[in-house]
Amino acid sequence: MNMETKIETAGAARAGDEPRLLDRFRTLPLWQRGGIVASPFVIAVALLSLGGKQAAAVDAPPPPTVTVSTPLVREINEWDDYVGRFEPSRSVEVRPRIAGEVVGVHFQDGAVVRKGQLLFTIDPRPYQASLAEARAGVASASAELTLARANLERAERLVAVEAVAKSDIDRLRASVQSAQAALAGAQARVRQRALDVGFTQVRAPITGRISDRRVDAGNLVAAGEGPGSTLLTTINALDPIYFTFDGSEALFLKTKRAQEDGAQSSPVEIRLQDEGEFRWKGKLDFTDNGLDPKSGTIRGRAVLSNPDLFLTPGMFGNMRLSSGGTGQAIMVPDAAITTDQARKVVLVVGQDGIVSPKTVQLGAVIGGLRIVRSGLAPSDRVVISGTQMAMPGSKVNVRQGRIQPSGPAAKAPVISAPVTGEATFAR
Repeated sequence: MNMETKIETAGAARAGDEPRLLDRFRTLPLWQRGGIVASPFVIAVALLSLGGKQAAAVDAPPPPTVTVSTPLVREINEWDDYVGRFEPSRSVEVRPRIAGEVVGVHFQDGAVVRKGQLLFTIDPRPYQASLAEARAGVASASAELTLARANLERAERLVAVEAVAKSDIDRLRASVQSAQAALAGAQARVRQRALDVGFTQVRAPITGRISDRRVDAGNLVAAGEGPGSTLLTTINALDPIYFTFDGSEALFLKTKRAQEDGAQSSPVEIRLQDEGEFRWKGKLDFTDNGLDPKSGTIRGRAVLSNPDLFLTPGMFGNMRLSSGGTGQAIMVPDAAITTDQARKVVLVVGQDGIVSPKTVQLGAVIGGLRIVRSGLAPSDRVVISGTQMAMPGSKVNVRQGRIQPSGPAAKAPVISAPVTGEATFAR
Protein backbone atom coordinates (compact mmCIF):
# COMPACT_ATOMS: atom_id res chain seq x y z
CA MET A 1 0.00 0.00 0.00
CA ASN A 2 1.30 3.46 -0.95
CA MET A 3 1.09 6.60 1.15
CA GLU A 4 -1.99 7.93 -0.68
CA THR A 5 -3.91 4.72 -0.03
CA LYS A 6 -3.04 4.84 3.68
CA ILE A 7 -4.20 8.50 3.90
CA GLU A 8 -7.41 7.71 2.08
CA THR A 9 -8.12 4.72 4.33
CA ALA A 10 -7.51 6.82 7.40
CA GLY A 11 -9.78 9.58 6.04
CA ALA A 12 -12.54 7.11 5.34
CA ALA A 13 -12.27 5.80 8.87
CA ARG A 14 -12.56 9.31 10.23
CA ALA A 15 -15.59 10.00 8.01
CA GLY A 16 -17.32 6.88 9.25
CA ASP A 17 -17.75 5.42 5.74
CA GLU A 18 -17.19 1.88 6.91
CA PRO A 19 -18.99 0.04 4.02
CA ARG A 20 -17.08 1.83 1.33
CA LEU A 21 -13.82 1.35 3.20
CA LEU A 22 -14.54 -2.37 3.58
CA ASP A 23 -15.21 -2.73 -0.14
CA ARG A 24 -12.03 -0.90 -0.94
CA PHE A 25 -10.08 -3.21 1.46
CA ARG A 26 -11.47 -6.33 -0.24
CA THR A 27 -10.27 -5.13 -3.66
CA LEU A 28 -6.64 -4.75 -2.39
CA PRO A 29 -4.02 -7.45 -3.06
CA LEU A 30 -3.23 -9.90 -0.27
CA TRP A 31 0.21 -8.44 0.48
CA GLN A 32 -1.34 -4.96 1.01
CA ARG A 33 -4.10 -6.41 3.25
CA GLY A 34 -1.38 -8.02 5.48
CA GLY A 35 0.48 -4.74 5.78
CA ILE A 36 -2.62 -2.90 6.91
CA VAL A 37 -3.44 -5.57 9.51
CA ALA A 38 0.17 -5.88 10.80
CA SER A 39 0.84 -2.16 11.20
CA PRO A 40 -1.24 -1.71 14.38
CA PHE A 41 0.36 -4.87 15.84
CA VAL A 42 3.88 -3.50 15.23
CA ILE A 43 2.90 -0.19 16.76
CA ALA A 44 1.47 -1.99 19.80
CA VAL A 45 4.63 -4.08 20.25
CA ALA A 46 6.77 -0.95 20.06
CA LEU A 47 4.63 0.78 22.63
CA LEU A 48 4.86 -2.23 24.97
CA SER A 49 8.64 -2.37 24.59
CA LEU A 50 8.98 1.32 25.38
CA GLY A 51 6.77 0.88 28.41
CA GLY A 52 8.92 -2.08 29.64
CA LYS A 53 12.07 0.01 29.48
CA GLN A 54 10.43 2.76 31.43
CA ALA A 55 9.22 0.20 34.03
CA ALA A 56 12.73 -1.27 34.27
CA ALA A 57 14.16 2.18 34.85
CA VAL A 58 11.60 2.84 37.55
CA ASP A 59 12.00 -0.60 39.24
CA ALA A 60 15.90 -0.69 39.47
CA PRO A 61 17.05 -3.07 42.33
CA PRO A 62 18.36 -1.52 45.57
CA PRO A 63 22.07 -1.75 46.57
CA PRO A 64 23.07 -5.13 48.06
CA THR A 65 23.25 -5.57 51.82
CA VAL A 66 26.50 -6.74 53.38
CA THR A 67 27.55 -7.45 56.97
CA VAL A 68 30.35 -5.29 58.36
CA SER A 69 32.27 -5.16 61.62
CA THR A 70 35.33 -3.47 63.04
CA PRO A 71 38.37 -5.79 63.42
CA LEU A 72 38.84 -7.73 66.63
CA VAL A 73 41.74 -6.37 68.70
CA ARG A 74 43.16 -8.76 71.32
CA GLU A 75 46.34 -9.55 73.24
CA ILE A 76 48.11 -12.54 71.66
CA ASN A 77 51.30 -14.57 71.85
CA GLU A 78 52.92 -15.29 68.50
CA TRP A 79 54.92 -18.49 67.88
CA ASP A 80 57.24 -19.95 65.27
CA ASP A 81 56.77 -23.65 64.47
CA TYR A 82 59.56 -26.24 64.28
CA VAL A 83 59.92 -30.01 64.20
CA GLY A 84 62.68 -31.66 66.19
CA ARG A 85 63.80 -34.64 68.21
CA PHE A 86 64.39 -35.29 71.91
CA GLU A 87 67.94 -36.01 73.09
CA PRO A 88 69.36 -36.88 76.52
CA SER A 89 70.92 -34.04 78.48
CA ARG A 90 73.79 -36.43 79.28
CA SER A 91 74.71 -39.77 77.78
CA VAL A 92 77.41 -42.11 79.10
CA GLU A 93 78.88 -45.32 77.68
CA VAL A 94 79.74 -47.54 80.62
CA ARG A 95 83.07 -49.30 80.00
CA PRO A 96 85.35 -51.17 82.44
CA ARG A 97 88.53 -49.49 83.69
CA ILE A 98 90.20 -52.82 84.37
CA ALA A 99 90.27 -56.14 82.55
CA GLY A 100 88.84 -59.29 84.01
CA GLU A 101 85.90 -61.62 84.28
CA VAL A 102 82.40 -60.28 84.94
CA VAL A 103 81.06 -62.14 87.96
CA GLY A 104 77.88 -60.16 88.64
CA VAL A 105 75.22 -57.97 86.97
CA HIS A 106 73.19 -55.91 89.44
CA PHE A 107 70.47 -54.06 87.49
CA GLN A 108 67.38 -54.68 85.40
CA ASP A 109 67.54 -53.79 81.72
CA GLY A 110 65.85 -50.44 81.04
CA ALA A 111 65.57 -49.49 84.71
CA VAL A 112 66.20 -46.07 86.20
CA VAL A 113 69.51 -46.08 88.06
CA ARG A 114 70.97 -43.57 90.48
CA LYS A 115 74.45 -42.15 90.48
CA GLY A 116 76.79 -44.51 92.35
CA GLN A 117 74.53 -47.56 92.02
CA LEU A 118 76.38 -50.87 91.53
CA LEU A 119 75.95 -52.22 87.99
CA PHE A 120 78.65 -54.86 87.34
CA THR A 121 81.20 -56.74 89.43
CA ILE A 122 84.50 -57.88 87.92
CA ASP A 123 86.47 -60.65 89.67
CA PRO A 124 88.43 -58.73 92.33
CA ARG A 125 90.81 -61.51 93.46
CA PRO A 126 93.74 -60.71 91.15
CA TYR A 127 93.61 -57.08 92.15
CA GLN A 128 93.26 -57.84 95.84
CA ALA A 129 96.44 -59.93 95.59
CA SER A 130 98.23 -57.06 93.86
CA LEU A 131 97.08 -54.73 96.62
CA ALA A 132 98.46 -57.07 99.29
CA GLU A 133 101.77 -57.20 97.43
CA ALA A 134 101.90 -53.41 97.25
CA ARG A 135 101.24 -53.12 100.96
CA ALA A 136 104.11 -55.53 101.63
CA GLY A 137 106.33 -53.30 99.55
CA VAL A 138 105.32 -50.35 101.74
CA ALA A 139 106.34 -52.28 104.83
CA SER A 140 109.71 -53.17 103.29
CA ALA A 141 110.36 -49.58 102.21
CA SER A 142 109.40 -48.32 105.65
CA ALA A 143 111.94 -50.70 107.27
CA GLU A 144 114.67 -49.54 104.92
CA LEU A 145 113.92 -45.94 105.81
CA THR A 146 114.06 -46.67 109.53
CA LEU A 147 117.49 -48.33 109.16
CA ALA A 148 118.85 -45.49 107.05
CA ARG A 149 117.77 -42.90 109.61
CA ALA A 150 119.37 -44.88 112.47
CA ASN A 151 122.70 -45.13 110.63
CA LEU A 152 122.64 -41.41 109.93
CA GLU A 153 122.00 -40.56 113.61
CA ARG A 154 124.92 -42.72 114.80
CA ALA A 155 127.25 -41.21 112.23
CA GLU A 156 126.28 -37.66 113.19
CA ARG A 157 127.19 -38.39 116.87
CA LEU A 158 130.65 -39.58 115.78
CA VAL A 159 131.35 -36.52 113.68
CA ALA A 160 132.17 -34.50 116.81
CA VAL A 161 135.12 -36.79 117.66
CA GLU A 162 136.12 -37.02 114.00
CA ALA A 163 135.54 -40.77 113.98
CA VAL A 164 133.51 -40.60 110.76
CA ALA A 165 134.39 -38.80 107.55
CA LYS A 166 132.07 -36.13 106.24
CA SER A 167 131.74 -38.06 102.98
CA ASP A 168 130.23 -40.96 104.94
CA ILE A 169 127.72 -38.58 106.46
CA ASP A 170 126.70 -37.39 102.98
CA ARG A 171 126.32 -40.97 101.79
CA LEU A 172 124.11 -41.86 104.75
CA ARG A 173 121.92 -38.81 104.18
CA ALA A 174 121.48 -39.86 100.55
CA SER A 175 120.46 -43.31 101.74
CA VAL A 176 117.78 -41.78 103.95
CA GLN A 177 116.41 -39.75 101.05
CA SER A 178 116.44 -42.80 98.77
CA ALA A 179 114.55 -44.83 101.37
CA GLN A 180 111.97 -42.03 101.68
CA ALA A 181 111.47 -42.05 97.90
CA ALA A 182 111.14 -45.83 97.87
CA LEU A 183 108.53 -45.63 100.59
CA ALA A 184 106.57 -42.96 98.68
CA GLY A 185 106.68 -45.16 95.56
CA ALA A 186 105.44 -48.16 97.51
CA GLN A 187 102.60 -46.12 98.99
CA ALA A 188 101.61 -44.92 95.49
CA ARG A 189 101.50 -48.51 94.30
CA VAL A 190 99.18 -49.32 97.20
CA ARG A 191 96.84 -46.53 96.17
CA GLN A 192 96.90 -47.71 92.56
CA ARG A 193 96.14 -51.28 93.54
CA ALA A 194 93.38 -50.06 95.83
CA LEU A 195 91.86 -48.19 92.88
CA ASP A 196 92.01 -51.32 90.78
CA VAL A 197 90.17 -53.19 93.51
CA GLY A 198 87.58 -50.42 93.57
CA PHE A 199 87.21 -50.56 89.77
CA THR A 200 86.12 -54.18 90.05
CA GLN A 201 82.74 -52.67 91.05
CA VAL A 202 81.36 -50.78 88.06
CA ARG A 203 78.96 -48.10 89.33
CA ALA A 204 76.60 -45.71 87.53
CA PRO A 205 78.36 -42.40 86.80
CA ILE A 206 75.06 -40.48 86.38
CA THR A 207 71.38 -40.80 87.23
CA GLY A 208 69.20 -41.85 84.32
CA ARG A 209 67.61 -44.67 82.41
CA ILE A 210 69.98 -47.55 81.66
CA SER A 211 69.99 -49.63 78.50
CA ASP A 212 70.27 -53.40 78.40
CA ARG A 213 73.45 -55.18 79.47
CA ARG A 214 75.82 -55.88 76.61
CA VAL A 215 77.89 -58.41 78.60
CA ASP A 216 76.63 -61.25 80.78
CA ALA A 217 78.33 -62.70 83.82
CA GLY A 218 81.18 -65.06 82.93
CA ASN A 219 82.56 -63.01 80.04
CA LEU A 220 85.98 -61.43 79.99
CA VAL A 221 86.08 -57.69 79.42
CA ALA A 222 88.89 -55.46 78.22
CA ALA A 223 89.77 -52.10 79.75
CA GLY A 224 90.60 -48.88 77.98
CA GLU A 225 88.92 -46.38 75.67
CA GLY A 226 87.57 -46.59 72.15
CA PRO A 227 86.94 -49.74 70.13
CA GLY A 228 89.56 -51.71 72.07
CA SER A 229 87.50 -51.64 75.26
CA THR A 230 84.31 -53.53 76.05
CA LEU A 231 81.00 -51.65 76.12
CA LEU A 232 78.99 -52.81 79.11
CA THR A 233 75.85 -50.62 78.72
CA THR A 234 74.75 -47.00 78.25
CA ILE A 235 72.94 -44.54 80.51
CA ASN A 236 70.91 -41.51 79.37
CA ALA A 237 70.09 -38.64 81.71
CA LEU A 238 66.44 -37.72 81.05
CA ASP A 239 65.69 -35.03 83.62
CA PRO A 240 66.14 -32.48 82.26
CA ILE A 241 65.93 -33.52 78.61
CA TYR A 242 66.94 -31.67 75.45
CA PHE A 243 64.90 -30.98 72.32
CA THR A 244 67.04 -30.19 69.27
CA PHE A 245 65.84 -28.67 66.01
CA ASP A 246 67.12 -26.79 62.96
CA GLY A 247 66.10 -23.16 62.66
CA SER A 248 66.46 -20.57 59.96
CA GLU A 249 68.88 -17.68 59.90
CA ALA A 250 65.96 -15.47 60.90
CA LEU A 251 65.68 -17.42 64.18
CA PHE A 252 69.36 -16.87 64.87
CA LEU A 253 69.11 -13.15 64.21
CA LYS A 254 65.96 -12.85 66.31
CA THR A 255 67.67 -14.58 69.24
CA LYS A 256 70.71 -12.34 68.97
CA ARG A 257 68.58 -9.18 68.84
CA ALA A 258 66.63 -10.33 71.87
CA GLN A 259 69.84 -11.01 73.81
CA GLU A 260 71.13 -7.56 72.97
CA ASP A 261 67.92 -6.07 74.36
CA GLY A 262 68.37 -8.04 77.58
CA ALA A 263 65.57 -10.51 76.97
CA GLN A 264 65.38 -13.73 78.95
CA SER A 265 65.46 -17.17 77.39
CA SER A 266 62.62 -17.62 74.90
CA PRO A 267 59.88 -19.98 76.15
CA VAL A 268 58.95 -22.99 74.05
CA GLU A 269 55.99 -25.38 74.03
CA ILE A 270 56.10 -28.88 72.57
CA ARG A 271 53.49 -31.48 71.71
CA LEU A 272 54.10 -35.09 70.79
CA GLN A 273 52.84 -36.82 67.66
CA ASP A 274 49.70 -38.17 69.35
CA GLU A 275 48.85 -35.03 71.32
CA GLY A 276 46.55 -32.19 70.34
CA GLU A 277 47.85 -29.61 72.80
CA PHE A 278 51.28 -28.21 73.58
CA ARG A 279 51.60 -29.59 77.11
CA TRP A 280 55.39 -29.72 77.49
CA LYS A 281 56.98 -26.42 78.56
CA GLY A 282 60.62 -25.39 78.35
CA LYS A 283 62.97 -22.68 77.21
CA LEU A 284 65.55 -22.13 74.49
CA ASP A 285 69.01 -22.45 76.04
CA PHE A 286 71.45 -22.93 73.14
CA THR A 287 72.08 -22.03 69.52
CA ASP A 288 75.09 -23.35 67.67
CA ASN A 289 78.14 -21.23 66.91
CA GLY A 290 77.66 -21.25 63.15
CA LEU A 291 75.15 -21.76 60.35
CA ASP A 292 75.29 -24.68 57.98
CA PRO A 293 76.62 -23.19 54.71
CA LYS A 294 74.68 -25.71 52.62
CA SER A 295 71.21 -25.41 54.14
CA GLY A 296 71.49 -21.98 55.76
CA THR A 297 70.08 -23.34 59.03
CA ILE A 298 71.43 -23.33 62.56
CA ARG A 299 71.02 -25.97 65.25
CA GLY A 300 69.03 -24.91 68.28
CA ARG A 301 68.25 -26.61 71.56
CA ALA A 302 65.55 -26.29 74.19
CA VAL A 303 65.65 -27.78 77.68
CA LEU A 304 62.58 -29.25 79.38
CA SER A 305 61.83 -30.68 82.78
CA ASN A 306 61.01 -34.40 82.65
CA PRO A 307 60.50 -35.53 86.25
CA ASP A 308 58.54 -38.70 85.41
CA LEU A 309 61.00 -39.61 82.60
CA PHE A 310 58.14 -39.95 80.12
CA LEU A 311 59.99 -38.15 77.33
CA THR A 312 62.47 -40.47 75.66
CA PRO A 313 65.46 -39.68 73.42
CA GLY A 314 64.69 -40.14 69.74
CA MET A 315 61.03 -39.11 69.93
CA PHE A 316 59.80 -36.50 67.46
CA GLY A 317 57.83 -33.46 68.52
CA ASN A 318 56.30 -30.26 67.19
CA MET A 319 57.70 -27.20 68.93
CA ARG A 320 56.52 -23.62 68.90
CA LEU A 321 58.93 -20.89 69.92
CA SER A 322 57.74 -17.54 71.19
CA SER A 323 58.50 -15.07 68.39
CA GLY A 324 57.69 -11.75 69.96
CA GLY A 325 56.07 -12.10 73.34
CA THR A 326 52.66 -10.62 74.06
CA GLY A 327 51.20 -7.80 71.98
CA GLN A 328 48.08 -6.26 70.47
CA ALA A 329 46.88 -7.75 67.19
CA ILE A 330 44.18 -6.87 64.65
CA MET A 331 42.21 -9.91 63.44
CA VAL A 332 39.53 -10.54 60.82
CA PRO A 333 37.83 -13.72 59.57
CA ASP A 334 39.81 -15.57 56.96
CA ALA A 335 36.73 -15.50 54.71
CA ALA A 336 36.90 -11.69 54.62
CA ILE A 337 40.25 -11.82 52.81
CA THR A 338 40.25 -11.86 49.01
CA THR A 339 43.07 -12.25 46.52
CA ASP A 340 43.92 -9.66 43.90
CA GLN A 341 46.68 -11.31 41.86
CA ALA A 342 49.60 -11.47 44.31
CA ARG A 343 48.01 -9.14 46.88
CA LYS A 344 45.77 -9.92 49.81
CA VAL A 345 42.85 -7.49 50.03
CA VAL A 346 40.19 -6.66 52.61
CA LEU A 347 37.01 -4.80 51.56
CA VAL A 348 35.94 -1.92 53.79
CA VAL A 349 32.85 0.28 53.66
CA GLY A 350 33.16 4.02 54.20
CA GLN A 351 30.67 6.30 55.92
CA ASP A 352 29.14 7.06 52.53
CA GLY A 353 28.44 3.36 51.92
CA ILE A 354 31.03 3.04 49.16
CA VAL A 355 33.14 -0.13 49.09
CA SER A 356 36.93 0.25 48.82
CA PRO A 357 39.75 -2.34 48.92
CA LYS A 358 42.71 -2.25 51.30
CA THR A 359 45.91 -4.21 50.73
CA VAL A 360 46.99 -6.02 53.90
CA GLN A 361 49.95 -8.02 55.23
CA LEU A 362 48.84 -11.22 56.94
CA GLY A 363 50.06 -13.19 59.92
CA ALA A 364 49.12 -16.46 61.59
CA VAL A 365 45.66 -17.92 62.23
CA ILE A 366 44.26 -17.99 65.75
CA GLY A 367 40.79 -19.18 66.65
CA GLY A 368 39.68 -19.13 63.01
CA LEU A 369 40.77 -15.49 62.63
CA ARG A 370 43.67 -14.20 60.57
CA ILE A 371 46.11 -11.68 62.07
CA VAL A 372 46.52 -8.54 59.95
CA ARG A 373 49.98 -7.11 60.49
CA SER A 374 49.53 -3.94 58.45
CA GLY A 375 47.13 -2.18 56.09
CA LEU A 376 44.05 -2.10 58.34
CA ALA A 377 42.96 0.25 61.12
CA PRO A 378 40.95 -0.78 64.20
CA SER A 379 38.17 1.63 63.18
CA ASP A 380 37.69 0.26 59.63
CA ARG A 381 34.35 -1.34 58.81
CA VAL A 382 35.33 -4.66 57.24
CA VAL A 383 32.98 -6.66 55.04
CA ILE A 384 32.75 -10.02 56.81
CA SER A 385 29.75 -11.41 54.91
CA GLY A 386 28.60 -10.77 51.35
CA THR A 387 32.01 -10.08 49.83
CA GLN A 388 30.77 -11.55 46.51
CA MET A 389 28.17 -8.77 46.20
CA ALA A 390 30.42 -5.94 47.37
CA MET A 391 32.25 -4.55 44.33
CA PRO A 392 34.95 -1.91 44.89
CA GLY A 393 33.50 1.51 44.06
CA SER A 394 29.86 0.41 44.40
CA LYS A 395 27.40 1.48 47.05
CA VAL A 396 26.02 -1.02 49.54
CA ASN A 397 23.70 -1.15 52.48
CA VAL A 398 25.36 -2.29 55.69
CA ARG A 399 24.21 -4.57 58.46
CA GLN A 400 26.22 -4.52 61.69
CA GLY A 401 27.94 -7.78 62.66
CA ARG A 402 30.52 -8.93 65.20
CA ILE A 403 33.81 -10.79 64.89
CA GLN A 404 34.44 -13.52 67.42
CA PRO A 405 37.03 -16.31 67.59
CA SER A 406 35.71 -19.79 66.95
CA GLY A 407 38.02 -21.49 69.44
CA PRO A 408 41.78 -22.12 69.73
CA ALA A 409 41.48 -25.50 67.99
CA ALA A 410 39.50 -24.20 65.00
CA LYS A 411 41.09 -24.81 61.65
CA ALA A 412 41.02 -21.82 59.35
CA PRO A 413 40.58 -22.13 55.57
CA VAL A 414 43.83 -22.28 53.62
CA ILE A 415 44.50 -19.29 51.43
CA SER A 416 46.82 -19.17 48.45
CA ALA A 417 49.77 -17.67 50.35
CA PRO A 418 49.95 -19.46 53.72
CA VAL A 419 51.92 -17.81 56.50
CA THR A 420 54.17 -19.94 58.70
CA GLY A 421 53.84 -19.79 62.44
CA GLU A 422 50.89 -19.52 64.75
CA ALA A 423 49.56 -17.52 67.66
CA THR A 424 47.55 -17.95 70.84
CA PHE A 425 45.46 -15.55 72.87
CA ALA A 426 47.36 -14.14 75.82
CA ARG A 427 46.14 -15.31 79.21
